[in-house]
Amino acid sequence: MDEPNDDMLEVLSSHHAQVGSLTVRRALPQRRRRTVGAWCFADHMGPADVTEGSGLDIGPHPHAGLQTVTWLIDGQALHRDSLGSEQVISSGELNLMTAGRGVSHAEEATGHYRGTLQGIQLWIAQDDASRVGSPGFEHHGDLPRVDLGEASATVLMGDFNGARSPARRDSELVGVDVRVMGISQMALEPTFEYGVIVLEGLIELEGQDLGPGTMGYLGPGRDELLLRARQPSTVIVLGGVPLEHEIFMWWNFVARTHAEIDAAYDSWRDNDGRFGQVDSPLARIETVAPYWQSRES
Repeated sequence: MDEPNDDMLEVLSSHHAQVGSLTVRRALPQRRRRTVGAWCFADHMGPADVTEGSGLDIGPHPHAGLQTVTWLIDGQALHRDSLGSEQVISSGELNLMTAGRGVSHAEEATGHYRGTLQGIQLWIAQDDASRVGSPGFEHHGDLPRVDLGEASATVLMGDFNGARSPARRDSELVGVDVRVMGISQMALEPTFEYGVIVLEGLIELEGQDLGPGTMGYLGPGRDELLLRARQPSTVIVLGGVPLEHEIFMWWNFVARTHAEIDAAYDSWRDNDGRFGQVDSPLARIETVAPYWQSRES
């Protein structure tokens, strides 16, 4: 297999995964690109039909060492967590849950919405200081927007073209939803690497067409990005300073070592209080032990 070339556009195909009741397109992580800056996970959900009583249907499960960023472009879903949060998220709104040393949550049908659900869930690997800190939850119903000529951008995380998201940010990164109607040129931070994930439509990026199920990767050193819509399109642009350290991901945990993952898994299995309790009608999600434990025994 050829080594990736950061000086050129690298086109990566998402793979399908089952999350709750939905099949998703997973753009990150991949063998060739595990991260884009601190962004370490990207699931494109839907479009899917949901009802008042059946939606994402993801029961209580734990997280540690990461932030979950949930952004909907269509529909509604209900978030509950072990902090006591109960929040309906609608199209054009953002949920941000910071796991720190440990939190658990569930993602459910709203009890009242019937229609189409589509969006993206992203994970951010927390830095050494914040990943052992306290968990938290934020909901943002009004995010800044930027006019980009034949495109408009909503700033989900970080700073972009003079606008700043109110969402908590613990590292140098940016996340933007861009609706492209024609040709759009946008400024980039040269120290960042970028991933362009297509949710809807068809765009041309550096001479290559990208549709849903693809991500275009661009290495550091660029100061602008030119998008050309072949048809009205929605894309997510993720950027950040390349990680200086290796992260280790297993199940719903982001860590630095096997030992940290083992401790998180043991806490969830034993229900020792580290991840709290979620007031949800859905069943708690269990999993098998990390694969290396059987090798080491």
